[in-house]
Amino acid sequence: MSIPIDIGFDVSRETSDALVRYVAMLEKWNKAINLVARGTISEIWSRHIADSAQLIKLLPASARRWVDIGSGGGLPGLVVAILSKDLEQSIAFDLVEADQRKATFLRQVVMELSLPVSIHSCRIADLPELKADVVSARALAPLTDLCGMAERLLGSGGIGVFPKGAMASQEIEVALQHWHFDLERFPSITSPNSEILKLSKIRHV
Repeated sequence: MSIPIDIGFDVSRETSDALVRYVAMLEKWNKAINLVARGTISEIWSRHIADSAQLIKLLPASARRWVDIGSGGGLPGLVVAILSKDLEQSIAFDLVEADQRKATFLRQVVMELSLPVSIHSCRIADLPELKADVVSARALAPLTDLCGMAERLLGSGGIGVFPKGAMASQEIEVALQHWHFDLERFPSITSPNSEILKLSKIRHV
């Protein structure tokens, strides 16, 4: 099975098959559980899969642990975990989702696709210090809140990777009133009004 859209880089046949299977499960479960907005299902590959897949380009070569908070239907966490099978580096993933029904969906995908993923069905504040190399979140909270969440979960030298829309500059301005961080900004491949923020050295003012 081949994926019906260019996600910005080539993937193996096995990875392509896994992405197609994941999307099929997402569409099926979304009829009963609001994993993604139902109005976006017709654009699921561009709106959700490609948008999530582009984050793997920011993965540090030394990274061994990726924590995705507020995972919902597994975006971007499950997508990146599927793509990571094509990488030479071995990465463990932690997906955090407090909604028990969504967490059940995530566990089902992890089991069926044999992914290197642990599911935490708890509040982000209740997580232990995971010492992650990467913390990601998509459509979860304003940047200033994400800084607080990421600071506690990241290990030394870790980065936060956060897709943001047209309000990114305003969110950065607000966050800088409370946090220090080094910032890199990357244009999104899926929307001219969106970008990906890469934060490092996050610390409270």
